[in-house]
Amino acid sequence: MESTLNAGIAMAEAMQNQLPWLEKVWLWVTFLGDPKNLYLFYFPAAYYASRRVGVAVLWISLITEWLNLVFKWLLFGDRPFWWVHESGYYGQAPAQVHQYPSSCETGPGSPSGHCMITGAALWPIMTAISSQVASRAHSRWVRMMPSLVYCTFLLAVGLSRIFLLAHFPHQVLSGLITGAVLGWLMAPRVPMERELSFYGLTSLALLLGASLIYWTLFTLGLDLSWSINLASKWCERPEWVHMDSRPFASLSRDSGAALGLGIALHSPCYAQVPPTKPKSCDLHTPGGSPMPS
Repeated sequence: MESTLNAGIAMAEAMQNQLPWLEKVWLWVTFLGDPKNLYLFYFPAAYYASRRVGVAVLWISLITEWLNLVFKWLLFGDRPFWWVHESGYYGQAPAQVHQYPSSCETGPGSPSGHCMITGAALWPIMTAISSQVASRAHSRWVRMMPSLVYCTFLLAVGLSRIFLLAHFPHQVLSGLITGAVLGWLMAPRVPMERELSFYGLTSLALLLGASLIYWTLFTLGLDLSWSINLASKWCERPEWVHMDSRPFASLSRDSGAALGLGIALHSPCYAQVPPTKPKSCDLHTPGGSPMPS
């Protein structure tokens, strides 16, 4: 295993020292692949184009992010930016690598969340675009373009994570494969017509399930804060340590998104009504008449 990790450091070293002109590109790519952007940018854009695709992006994001959290608790996984110091492997000849503000995430490294979560959540967007293109284009290469763009983007995200010393190559590869498989499995099973109680129970299950796993591992003697301690110890600048990458930060986002999705889908503002009829979510005065615009 140590040789595998050493090969990952060598790859990051080559990318940083031999292709320095790509630095800004990798920084932008890792920003675009950040799972938080699924909630802030990708979900609203997808929802504007198609309600079903938008809901699919949000649903897959929150479920996959929760699974990534559990996988990291169970699989552990060092991150390169602290392993180069902790391992002692480079005691005689330090690796010629350096950190970036995006490097110092506090969670374990296996599997890559950028690759796994983003790969799964973008799957319904890719398949929806592929379906539209296939119905209009006759060229085989044109029909393949959405899939090629999807794969190219995820590959670039994975390389950016290696460049930043955030992940080793095997962590990126496991994230890519797991994300694509989860996206393929979950996209046809998006809950669009479920009761509000389903989303409330899902939110509660995510919260209690992760808490149960955490306390079970803690009771067994596993220190799940080990990665936070190493990130704080070896990050070059304290302000670079990303506290929002701590495990329970993503858990609160996932459980909140599940409940919020259910409330939104059952809101009277969500239902489509004919243009000639007043929407049931219009504001009304106490007397019952609509408020003047």
